Amino acid sequence: MKTLKNLAVGACLALGLGGLGAVSASAQEAASLANSHLLSAGINLNATDSAGHWAHIMPTVDIAKRMAAALPPGPTLLLNHGGPIMPSIEIYNIFWVGALRGGGTATLTAHYETVADDFATDYAGHSIDSILTQYNQTSPSNTIHGLSTAGAGGSYAGSYIDTDAFPASGCTDSRTPKDCITDAQLRTEITKVMAAKGWTGGLNKIYLVYTGSGQGSCFDATSSSCAYTDYCAYHSSIGSGSTAVIYGNEPYAVPNACQGGTSPTGDPAADAAVSVASHETSEATTDPFGTTWWDSSGNEIGDKCAWNYGTNSYDSAKANQEWNLRYYELQMEFNNHTDSCTQAGPN
Repeated sequence: MKTLKNLAVGACLALGLGGLGAVSASAQEAASLANSHLLSAGINLNATDSAGHWAHIMPTVDIAKRMAAALPPGPTLLLNHGGPIMPSIEIYNIFWVGALRGGGTATLTAHYETVADDFATDYAGHSIDSILTQYNQTSPSNTIHGLSTAGAGGSYAGSYIDTDAFPASGCTDSRTPKDCITDAQLRTEITKVMAAKGWTGGLNKIYLVYTGSGQGSCFDATSSSCAYTDYCAYHSSIGSGSTAVIYGNEPYAVPNACQGGTSPTGDPAADAAVSVASHETSEATTDPFGTTWWDSSGNEIGDKCAWNYGTNSYDSAKANQEWNLRYYELQMEFNNHTDSCTQAGPN
């Protein structure tokens, strides 16, 4: 698929954040503005369930085009709304494969998993992550320093392959109608794996759940926001504060809906998956609870550059990043210093 360049994308910010205290008036006003724009265009990416649980969504390629055309121009810089950041990052990968309820098996190739683990290792301290260092926390003072606390292994903290059968569908989506998990079912999976591995939460960790091919998802049982038709991924949290579990839902990266760039490894789905993971990791780092860095229309750092890769300078023009002698095609992130999408930062 041809790379989508220079696509300024808006996304919704859901602020039903139970347990986080009052949301500032400016945050409420900005979220209301963003939602009114989305709804007026017939697009609703406001992912909240009946219990007030929230998620910030990465739109599909098609939805991103529609949003770019619908949202009016306005102030572009990300603004600090006073919430916390993740000052460092450790990435945990959960590969969820196994028997599908509709028959067959949700699978991921070993190569897909390797590319995801390589990305987790290489992310911290490199060009995309360096853009994030300008987005600091004001009170108490904290800085995203681009370094991992995971030690010599970079930002990779571990992975787990779960081959248990998927639970009964909790939702219904058009792409995988018999195989659909909700966010609540995803959270159950994360807590199960964390208990088995002895992993813990905290604002220096993110859990990325990669589901196998054939398994879909919707945010809740109403099936109002679903993978491949509405989103390619999202980030959210279990709980709040310093012990919260920050996580990303990473459905299998299917053609058309969630593949927008080139394929440096020769595996388009794997290459697309890590670009989407980069989007979610960068957004969660700068805005883990939806209360920190976003612009007046509700866009987080990745939304403003979704499906925008810039110039490919590596691997015979198949990649835009080279980290530890590995090549990636990753969407750019928004740089407040330059008021633009860039491949590195912060200058």
